[in-house]
Amino acid sequence: MLPTTRTGSELATFAACSTRHAALDRANSSQKGVAANPSGASRWTGIGTPGIFVGDLSLIFCICKIRFTSEQIEQLDKSKLWSRALNCSFYLPGLVGLNKLKEADFANVVIQALVRVTPLRNFFLVPENYKRCKSSLVHRFGELIRKIWHPKNFKRQVNPHEFLQAVIKDSDNRFQMDVQSDPVEFMSWLLDTLHLHLTSSNNNTSIITQCFQGELEVVKEIQSKGIREYGVAAADDGASEIETFTVPFIMLDLDLPPPPLFKDALAKNIIPQVPLFNILKKFDRETITEVVHPQLAKMQYRVTKLPPYVIMHIRRFTKSNNFVEKNPTIVNFPVKNLEMKDYIALKDAEKLRSKYDLMANIVHQGTPIQGSYKVCVQRKSEDQWYEVQDLHVSETKAEMVALSEAYVLMYELQSNL
Repeated sequence: MLPTTRTGSELATFAACSTRHAALDRANSSQKGVAANPSGASRWTGIGTPGIFVGDLSLIFCICKIRFTSEQIEQLDKSKLWSRALNCSFYLPGLVGLNKLKEADFANVVIQALVRVTPLRNFFLVPENYKRCKSSLVHRFGELIRKIWHPKNFKRQVNPHEFLQAVIKDSDNRFQMDVQSDPVEFMSWLLDTLHLHLTSSNNNTSIITQCFQGELEVVKEIQSKGIREYGVAAADDGASEIETFTVPFIMLDLDLPPPPLFKDALAKNIIPQVPLFNILKKFDRETITEVVHPQLAKMQYRVTKLPPYVIMHIRRFTKSNNFVEKNPTIVNFPVKNLEMKDYIALKDAEKLRSKYDLMANIVHQGTPIQGSYKVCVQRKSEDQWYEVQDLHVSETKAEMVALSEAYVLMYELQSNL
């Protein structure tokens, strides 16, 4: 594990806050859900009197070298307690702000979404799971997740700088802090790169594929004859080649209908709405999708295997030359009980669990060039939704989550319980 360093000023803050913790513990326990400690010591710091003593030094070591036991990991999605940072601010473990480093909000929303994935989080909370991996990206990602879920942080926000430095290096400057990038491209690259670093020649599976990989059956029809040199169809020959194959997927791309070309009676742009199940029909094995790259073809899709976590990319942006256009269509999606077999053709659908609950929603707001990203995530222990945008974390309602311009939806398969 790569060590976490702390500055002298942070340790000074640790000592300065010591005398205030006992009083804050009792005063705020009823408001924040933190159990009061009758001995006068802080629940999270172990401090009883001013100054730093031997017990405090052991705590500093604990903070600098973060470790989670199996019992602590098991309680992460059950605990409703708030934690108090050593600068005397309150925060929820796993739900902390991330410093926005220049234009890196595209990375922050992806991080906030992925740390909600329980198996992925639990894997990276234990460094022994990937101790043989030599990738700095893997270790920095694990370190970042441990900081986000740590109940004894110095502050109620986390700096992802070291992780982003590893991203810049591994991506050969494809993703940078001072250049706005697409969260979908970043998420795809990150999951693919983590998977490659965590696999070997003897084992091609990883925690990434276990969480996110599904399978698609594709029927591809190519017009083999009847098209002459300049695209002029021959009237006497319309044969075509049909090919059927299966491919793995990590993310489902959903196409929005074209936005209206005209304004309404009040001379305002019409913002259309479309139900999620309408655009999921792309995968019903009957709807035909025409593609032009790498060659003109008609495609039909069917999901043959659903993963525990389904990532849906709503294709809002159309790029042509140097121009980017955004489709403002609102997608109406359920927050609870999305029954996938009602919308897509699954093999042996009756035998499969196929109900999903929303767990994260990445939203783009503003224009394509000057817009920004935020994410809505759910805290399982409270069934409460939060809106997170860089350092800012605030409560929101499930109804508001469903009214946003969703860009990436992340659904979790319901358990048998």
